[in-house]
Amino acid sequence: MARPTAQVLTLLELLQSGGTRTLAELADRLHVDPRTVRRYVAHLIDLDVPVESVRGRYGGYRLASGFRMPPLMLSDDEALAVLLGLIAGRRTGLATTTGTASETAAAKIRRVLPERLARRLDTVLDSLAFTAAPGEFALPETAVLLAVADAVRHCRPVAITYQAGDGRRSVRTLHPYGLVAHSGRWYVTGVDPEAGADRTFRLDRIADARTLPGSFERPAGVDPAQRVLSGLAGAPYRHRVRVRIQATAEHIRSRLPAAVAELSPDPRGDGWVRAELRAERLDWIPGVLASLDRPFVIERPDELRGLVAALADRLAASARVTPDAT
Repeated sequence: MARPTAQVLTLLELLQSGGTRTLAELADRLHVDPRTVRRYVAHLIDLDVPVESVRGRYGGYRLASGFRMPPLMLSDDEALAVLLGLIAGRRTGLATTTGTASETAAAKIRRVLPERLARRLDTVLDSLAFTAAPGEFALPETAVLLAVADAVRHCRPVAITYQAGDGRRSVRTLHPYGLVAHSGRWYVTGVDPEAGADRTFRLDRIADARTLPGSFERPAGVDPAQRVLSGLAGAPYRHRVRVRIQATAEHIRSRLPAAVAELSPDPRGDGWVRAELRAERLDWIPGVLASLDRPFVIERPDELRGLVAALADRLAASARVTPDAT
């Protein structure tokens, strides 16, 4: 017969899987009588594990929310999933400034892994490669992230203290529509009710966030991710580029994603799409246009025409070079 401590831990694992477990079900799974199950439940309650008793025909026991985390039982697959998620989160910037929390959480789980499971994890990590180098991401404060997320969920206005890229600080009021993770950064997008304008803010530049009284109505069909991408594509840069391309939007998006260019149907039709983008430099755009392999017309700036012509000349010159040429 299993020791009582092991049985109590097994009971905890069963309850953590979710839902209400009947007394008869628990007794059957633990191979004990109902009276013993009640004694095990009492042990968990003595350990401050919040076990609730549910009355009625379909009653039994379930876990309730408590004032602190109870001992957590994870299956092999669950432990591996949590550890890999923590590793991926650190690599992609999906963490907060309390980044040590993810490291200590991973260390705690790693420390109690059975040897066979630790070997499986090491096998995965030894075989795993990332296509991008680890980034030095500016991460948001945990308190800011939680406050903004709560405001999003309950449609509450939020006051934020924001530091712009040039260092200027301001206090803004925002009706937040959603949180978006993009390219290693966290963003919140919504509407500034005083200006009546769309706004997108980087969470790592928010020093303080405080929910305000009242509520707002989120418009139907709002796509926070698309709003952030469109906002990034329309951010101020040195050059404003507009090109007409004879191709489908899907084909253009393969080279010019939403964070880079805004697409709209060309008024003249005939399968043409207008692409507008902003860039600090123009030197990379000719290569992208060439890779589309579709007819295009440059509307602005004129400087881009010269760069495209120069690329065409270099390509033509390279094509004329024979293998035995010095």
